[in-house]
Amino acid sequence: MIHLDTSFLIRALMRGTPEDQALRRWIANGESLAVCSIGWAEFQCGPLTSSELAVAGAIIGRHRDFTKDDAESAARLFNESGRRRGSLIDCMIAAAAQADGAPVATANTADFLRLSELGVTTTR
Repeated sequence: MIHLDTSFLIRALMRGTPEDQALRRWIANGESLAVCSIGWAEFQCGPLTSSELAVAGAIIGRHRDFTKDDAESAARLFNESGRRRGSLIDCMIAAAAQADGAPVATANTADFLRLSELGVTTTR
């Protein structure tokens, strides 16, 4: 399973991008794809068309709820990674992926780099 970060999902919908190519490869290989409710909400803030929303919804196999345990893990990631402004949503997405034992697919690897020391893995 791979959890999709919002940045990855946005770029994956642009034909020919590295994210589009990775997504097509994962789908062809039968990889399971997920997005947590936090990432899905952020994605829907757009701008995006109704057809982009439909495509994204069709490729994601699992829409994962964000739980109380995820919230506690996200707070730990946020606090232990330096409480950086604007990083809470990334910590929330990372916590959900960690709970599933899955890497986060992101186009913004720098946003997740400081979380790698805390056990968060990424892929692209």
